Amino acid sequence: MKLRGKTVWVTGASSGIGEALAYVLAEHGARLILSARRELRLEELRRSLPRPEEHRVVPLDLTDGDRLEGLAQDVGDVDILVNNGGISQRGFAIDTRLDVVRRIMETNFFGTVALTRGVLPGMLERGRGHLLVISSVAGKFGTPMRSSYAASKHALHGYFDALRLEVEDRGVAVTMVCPGYVRTAVSENALGPDGSPHMRLDPGQAGGISPEAAALRIKRAIER
Repeated sequence: MKLRGKTVWVTGASSGIGEALAYVLAEHGARLILSARRELRLEELRRSLPRPEEHRVVPLDLTDGDRLEGLAQDVGDVDILVNNGGISQRGFAIDTRLDVVRRIMETNFFGTVALTRGVLPGMLERGRGHLLVISSVAGKFGTPMRSSYAASKHALHGYFDALRLEVEDRGVAVTMVCPGYVRTAVSENALGPDGSPHMRLDPGQAGGISPEAAALRIKRAIER
């Protein structure tokens, strides 16, 4: 798929992989819809991109599932949806409060599903579209201190693998992206057992690939 002229909606665009991907996609001619909770940061990003007047900022909170389907319909036609927004976890399962588990699932799974349901009818009607989900290696293998995070990513694989089979003959593609360690603030922003931020950069994250390198690989996956 060629990116030039395509409308690409990127969630979690205010930092990390989402921000790096915004630059890469804009440089290759895409028109972007930038979403995250931090509207001011998104506006700064929009103004710094090539052709800033072509891009839009649409703030959203992935935990607000009841609003997301309607928001997606209001946004209009989307060629590519990049479900990148999410939150990680650092804490033993036995210590993690249930409300924290629910918050992780609402953000990573239910929010992603709600937004996808909002854009999918238009893609099916037009007979074309691409759904991209930024999962994780944790979506394939459970790892200690990340039980709820891994569960949310496993859930995404089950949902979108099934969806791929449902829509593959209707012009809509589904791509699951499973990064390993990427040098972002994901571990610092991860939720601890009581829901407070972890506030520490993990050694694995510190030694990971750059967000820019990850973004280039994702761009190639979209084009393929």
